[in-house]
Order: sequence, then structure tokens, then C-alpha cells
Amino acid sequence: VQLQASGGGLVQAGGSLRLSCAASGRTFSSYAVGWFRQAPGKERELVARISSGGSTYNPDSVKGRFTNSRDNAKNTVYLQMNSLKPEDTAVYYCAAGPSTSWGRYDYWGLGTQVTVSS
Repeated sequence: VQLQASGGGLVQAGGSLRLSCAASGRTFSSYAVGWFRQAPGKERELVARISSGGSTYNPDSVKGRFTNSRDNAKNTVYLQMNSLKPEDTAVYYCAAGPSTSWGRYDYWGLGTQVTVSS
């Protein structure tokens, strides 16, 4: 499985962005997909996860602002980010792994930069 994240950019605080994670491979629908972000000097953090069945998870830091969805027909997972804050600035990555293993991600895409100005 090869993944490609896109949709990042520069946005003002309070604005929105939608990230896309496009995948190759016919078995993509059987994978869970996580969205991670990493800001300079900080550890990588999980901000969203969607299982193969469509169950979603978001940590408290983004809950209510970020929503994730998937379109298996298009082999694409989306991360809708609303009410963005400067602290959301980071490189965002998508990764895929078995739905049955929460912390395991076998495939990673290149990141897309999100910058939120105050």
C-alpha cells in the first residue's frame, strides 16, 4: 500500500482545511488509517483514526474540530479540520495498518505541511 497525503497549506486561525490521504492497493478498505502530526521539537501525535468499518477516534485535543471519513471506492481517507488554531501547525501524515491492532501502522505516506497563522 502506498499513501499520499495532500491538502495542507497556510490558513488563518479559525479557518478550515481538508486533508486527503490517497492510497494505492486493492486491500486499502481492510486497513485502519491514522492521521498523525509532528511539530518542530515535539513528538509525533495521533490526531485521528478510522477503522476499516468506519469507526472513528479523535483525541481530546482535536475532538469537535477534526473529523475523519473514508471513501473506499476512491481509496481515500479525509481529515476535515475546522476551527484551526496556531498550535495545530505541524506536518501531517497518514498511515495505514491492521484494524485489529490499534497501535500498528505498516504503511506511511509523506507528510503535508499545515500552518495556522494567528
